[in-house]
Formats: sequence, C-alpha cells, structure tokens
Amino acid sequence: MSRPWIAAALAASLIAFASAYLVVSSHAIRSTGSELPDQPVRLTAAAAPRSWQSAKVPGSPAVLAHPGGWKAIDGDPGTASAALPAGRRIIGYLNATPRSGAETPANWLSFRPAHNREEGDGDVTPLAGSRDLRFRTGRGSCLIDGYTTATGDRYRELACIVAGRKATTVVVGSALAQRWSRLAPVLRRAVSSFTT
Repeated sequence: MSRPWIAAALAASLIAFASAYLVVSSHAIRSTGSELPDQPVRLTAAAAPRSWQSAKVPGSPAVLAHPGGWKAIDGDPGTASAALPAGRRIIGYLNATPRSGAETPANWLSFRPAHNREEGDGDVTPLAGSRDLRFRTGRGSCLIDGYTTATGDRYRELACIVAGRKATTVVVGSALAQRWSRLAPVLRRAVSSFTT
C-alpha cells in the first residue's frame, strides 16, 4: 500500500470510529436524562377565559385556572388540582404546587426530568424547554417532556416553575400522550394564565 492510501484508510477508520462514538454517546446521554431539549417552549402570558373556574393554592397567592368541564380534585396537601376524567382514567390534569425543594427556574430543565424519575416514572424524555419566560406575575422556566407511569400509561406534560412577586410555584399541565394534540391548547392556556 502506498502512503496516500494508508492515510486515506486511517482517516476513514477514524471518521467511522468517531461517528459510531457519537451515536453511542448520544444514546448514553439520552438514557441518563442529562441532555437538555433544544426545542423552545412558547407561551404567551394572558388571563384565563372568563368562563373558566379558578382554584387557589392553600396558603399561597397562586391561582390555577381550568375550564368548566374539568373537575377540581383533591391532591397533595397545599396544592390545587383539576382533572379531565374519562371513566376511571384521567386524560388531562392540571396542578399547582408550592416550591418545596431545590427546584429553581435556573435548574428546572434538568431538575424536572430527574424528579419524575425519582417519582417512579420511566422513559422520561425531554422534548422542549425554555428559561426566562414571562408569566402574568413573574418569570419562569418550562419543560415539555414525555414519561411512562408505573401503570404503563404514557403521558406528556408541560411543567413550569414560576418565580412570582410573592411565591415560587410549580404548575403542570399533562395529558395522555394520545390526547396531547387535542388537549395541549387548553393546557397551554391554563399554564400561561397562572399567577403566583
């Protein structure tokens, strides 16, 4: 073999190795959840429609709005929740919870997927995320991700942390994955109208 062929063969081998390494590395990053989404979340802060109902988070200035067809449900103490049931299943869910740990707008895009995994959710997949979004009474960070519950149901959620004038609160809108495209506009409207 002449030297140009050796150099070309070596270069081709290095390129193939580097390509394989990048593919394997990207799968390793996805499986650990350490990646951040490269798609933005778009929200426009706006008041909820007048026909919607509102639920105040106990002991907090936070208010969660939801459509009239949704039912206020009991959740963890100190939270406000509403659901869209279909028989025994919940196909849509809204929740507002006061900040209770190390979550902040700065770390939200990595904190939320890790939190979901700690809660027992599997196949947590970040899809879109943004920081420094404007809400009606503050600024926050939002993440859209998908996950599978312990019961095997696949959900997609829009989860935000909002640092308001008086409190920092987490607001979540989620839906069964197969209902996401239909319910996403309602969930986005509820989250974008949130105050804290």
